[in-house]
Amino acid sequence: MSAIEEKRMYGDRREETVAYLATAQGVATVRVSGDQVGRFGLAHRTDARDVATVDGAVVVATDEDALVGPEEFEPLGFGPAVAVGTDRGDDVLAADESGRVARYRDGEWTDLGTVDDARAVADGFVAAADGVHRVDGDALATAGLEGVRDVAVADGVPLAATDDGLYRLGNGWLRERDGAFRAVAAGGGHAHAATADEFVERDGEAWTDVDLPVEGSVVDAGYGECVYAVTADGTFLVGADPETTADGAGGWRSRSLGLPGVAALAVV
Repeated sequence: MSAIEEKRMYGDRREETVAYLATAQGVATVRVSGDQVGRFGLAHRTDARDVATVDGAVVVATDEDALVGPEEFEPLGFGPAVAVGTDRGDDVLAADESGRVARYRDGEWTDLGTVDDARAVADGFVAAADGVHRVDGDALATAGLEGVRDVAVADGVPLAATDDGLYRLGNGWLRERDGAFRAVAAGGGHAHAATADEFVERDGEAWTDVDLPVEGSVVDAGYGECVYAVTADGTFLVGADPETTADGAGGWRSRSLGLPGVAALAVV
């Protein structure tokens, strides 16, 4: 049994929504029930740069290696990583500071290619200074744009957060919103994106501003029973529908975790 398969077994035992945060102090866990933020703390001390979930397992990019959890975080033998994600399935993708991108499958890493300054990995796409790159078999194919900070796939449609706007892949890359976007996330029929001072959500075909109860810069979002987001200074946010809240009001709740240097969020 591979390390990731073992970690999936542990993940299947959880009965609550658990969010994992990549922070400068380590991998943090936040337990959420409905719109209520419960216990939180550090699960593993390290310089965590990125985090992703893979079918119940948790993969973390650190300054020493790519690690797999969630019970005990073990090295996967990639080396220092700056970004981790998935390859449109159960395989792990990782990127390092040199721009090397590799795929982890059946206990082995396969190099796929090199990009210029890798920033993020998601659903078979890599965001980098020299554009969006798509995993094509055992190689990378250039998909366009430049100055890309983050990528996500919403209902099969790639989205890209770049230095000059938020883009959707249609008949070429279509700019949906101006601004220096640094994060984009999608899942469960939702999509959100953020600049340093605004947080937006996709409502049908349009992007609209989200009125949050805090002023910090959102760095990532995730999805489960509710919508989750986190700011760089460690404030965790839950956006809940009325039926998931005790008072039936819905809306956004927040809680400061006291963990600065947050880089990414993933939800099990």
